[in-house]
Amino acid sequence: MNYFSTNNPNHKVALKEAVIKGLAPDQGLYMPETIPVLPAEFFTRLSSLSFREMGYEIVGALFSEDLTPSQIHELVDHTLIFDAPLVQVEDGLFSLELFHGPTLAFKDFGARFCSKLMSMLQDKRELKVLVATSGDTGSAVANGFYGVDGVEVIILYPSGKVSDLQEKQFTTLGGNVRALEVAGVFDDCQQMVKKAFLDPDLNSRMLLTSANSINIARWIPQCLYYFYAWSRLPLSDKKAVFAVPSGNFGNLAAGILAERMGLPIAGFVAATNINKVVPDYLNGAPFAAKPSLQTISNSMDVGNPSNFYRLLALFDNDESLLKEKVKGYFYTNEQTREAMRAVKRDSGYIMDPHGAIAYLGLKDFMQTEPGEYQGVFLETAHPGKFRNVVEETLDLELPLPERLQAFLMREKKAEKMANDYQAFKNYLLRS
Repeated sequence: MNYFSTNNPNHKVALKEAVIKGLAPDQGLYMPETIPVLPAEFFTRLSSLSFREMGYEIVGALFSEDLTPSQIHELVDHTLIFDAPLVQVEDGLFSLELFHGPTLAFKDFGARFCSKLMSMLQDKRELKVLVATSGDTGSAVANGFYGVDGVEVIILYPSGKVSDLQEKQFTTLGGNVRALEVAGVFDDCQQMVKKAFLDPDLNSRMLLTSANSINIARWIPQCLYYFYAWSRLPLSDKKAVFAVPSGNFGNLAAGILAERMGLPIAGFVAATNINKVVPDYLNGAPFAAKPSLQTISNSMDVGNPSNFYRLLALFDNDESLLKEKVKGYFYTNEQTREAMRAVKRDSGYIMDPHGAIAYLGLKDFMQTEPGEYQGVFLETAHPGKFRNVVEETLDLELPLPERLQAFLMREKKAEKMANDYQAFKNYLLRS
C-alpha cells in the first residue's frame, strides 16, 4: 500500500516513510492510496466477534500488504487491551465510552497502536517524537511511548490551557518523555512542530516524527471502535448516526474511514465548541482558520484543524458529498453545562464537557428527522479528567479513578518556552 499527500496526490510513499515521517514534505497529511471495502458477510457476523477478532480483520484489510499476519495480531493485541462499552443514556441514544484505557481518553487507542507500529518499522536510529497537545494527546502519547527503547518523546502544550490532570499525566513521567510548556495556544504548539518537520537543517541532524493525529499510525486505528460500537447497537431498522466531539478532526475522519470501508453509518455530526470553523464551513461559509478561543472543553480548542483536509480527501475533495454526510453544530460553555446538568438529572449519567457537546449535536441532528435514527455520541474522556468543570457544573464531588489519583501525587517536570520556533529548534539541537 502506498500513501499519498493530501496536498499532492502524486507524492506517494510506502508505509514506513508515512509513519516515520508523519507529515509529507509539502505539509500534506498522508492517506492510504486505496481504501479497502470489507465484504458484506463480514458485517453479518460482526456482532458475534470480539473487539480483537474484528480488529484482526480490519487492520489486516488495511495493512496486510506491509505487515505479516503475526505482526497484525501483535499490533491489535497490544492496542485493544481495554473495552469500549456502549451505554444507553436515553431511548435510542447511546454513549460510546472511549475512556477505559491507561490515561482514560480515546487517544489511548491510537497512541498504543502508533508506538507498537513505530517500534516494528524503525531502524536503529533514535526517533524523536514531537507532539503538540491541547490535552489528551499528550497524556496518551506520553504513556503509550513511555519506556520504548530508541524513542524520545517531546510534548509541547499551551501554558494554562490544559486541565491539571491532563498536565500531570504527561509532565510527571520523566525518562524518555519531556514536556515543554509554551507561552501560547495549541495552534502555536502545532505550528512549531510542523516547522520542525519541514526544517532541512534539523532533519539532517536527527530523525523526527509525530504522534499527533496527523500521523496515519495514530489516526487509522481510531476507526476500530466505530465498527465495535455499530456491532453492539440493538438490532433495528433505524439508521445509525455518530456524533463526534471535534477539535483537530482526526476522530471524525476515522469514523468516515470506517464508513468508506463499508460500515453502514448513515451520517455523522461534527460537534464543536465555539471554535467552529468546520461547522461554519459545513453550513455554507468558506473554510477559514481562526485563532483558537479558550473554553471548558479545552481539548477541542483548535482554530486550524489539521485533519480537515483528510475529511475532504475521504470524499475525493467533493465538498457536496462531505456536506451531505457530515452535519456541523457548535455550542457555548453554558449550553455545554446545561446539557451536563440535564443528563445527570434525567438519567444519572455523568458526561465530561466534550461528550456533552457531542450529545447536544446528536440530539439536534436527530430532531431533524424524528424516529429515523438511533444515535451514538462519543464520550472521549473520563469526567474525572475535567474534575473542576464537572464538579462545579453538577455541584457534586467526583471520585477519581485510582489511575488518575496516582498522577496527581507526582511532581510536575516541564520546561517553560516562549512561542518562538528558533528557541524550540535550539532546544532540540542541544537535547
